[in-house]
Amino acid sequence: MLGNVVDVTDTNFDYEVIAYSQQETPVITHFWAPWCIPCRTVDKTLQALAEEHRGRFRLARLNVDRNPKVTRRFQVQSLPTLRAFHLGQSVAALTGNLTPDEVRAFVRRALPDSSRLLLEKGDSLLKLDLPIEAEGAFRQYLEAHPENADALLGMGKSLLLQGRGREALEVLRSMPSASPAYAQAQVLLPLAEALTQARYADPLDSNSPLEAAYWRAVHLIQNGNFAAALDGLLDILREDKNFGAGKPHELVLALFALLGDENDLTVQYRKELSSVLFA
Repeated sequence: MLGNVVDVTDTNFDYEVIAYSQQETPVITHFWAPWCIPCRTVDKTLQALAEEHRGRFRLARLNVDRNPKVTRRFQVQSLPTLRAFHLGQSVAALTGNLTPDEVRAFVRRALPDSSRLLLEKGDSLLKLDLPIEAEGAFRQYLEAHPENADALLGMGKSLLLQGRGREALEVLRSMPSASPAYAQAQVLLPLAEALTQARYADPLDSNSPLEAAYWRAVHLIQNGNFAAALDGLLDILREDKNFGAGKPHELVLALFALLGDENDLTVQYRKELSSVLFA
């Protein structure tokens, strides 16, 4: 029998199924009996899929006649019954005279989406200050999941960190509104808009010193000099908290969201922002 196909019992079920599924690999349990004719077809399909997927899931086979405790525990009342476990929890179940296509569909639903690793990779690369590499990971994920809000947010951040405001603006505006990431995108939008407008704004052509300072700060952001940009924006707020209908304040908050709460610049300048606003 294949290494990823095991027969389990009342005695070892918790170890071979529950504990094993904690290791990220899902376990699909087939509750069967020797007298169950449909179980034979299901078992044949499952073993073929276990071989085909080469360790992406473990197949655990439990004979209900010999293992009444687990059978009662999961209230198995008809055969064949399939139950998928992932991270120690039962996540899906299917019962009945199942066709091979139904079994394949069940296995497909039970398998974790391996492409989710691209999201984790992209987020990690952002934290490592590697926005170009992060952009590549998010683009690859979005090819298969074009409306995923987390990936769109990550893409928007990676573009902003590269000073590519117009592209970031398009991505952030495409964010689905019914998602937790939408609120974060709204915080970043003023920065994307400012970077887009900065292409046509020259501080030397500004009508006031504060306006010139504002566009200098935006250009500093575009070049990745966030500390100097934050200094400039806070200086504007010290002079006039309401300058530009609050745009300097919005850019500071956007930079905090872009850099992340744990970034040293966010920690330092958040304290300075509070002292400026409430002085």
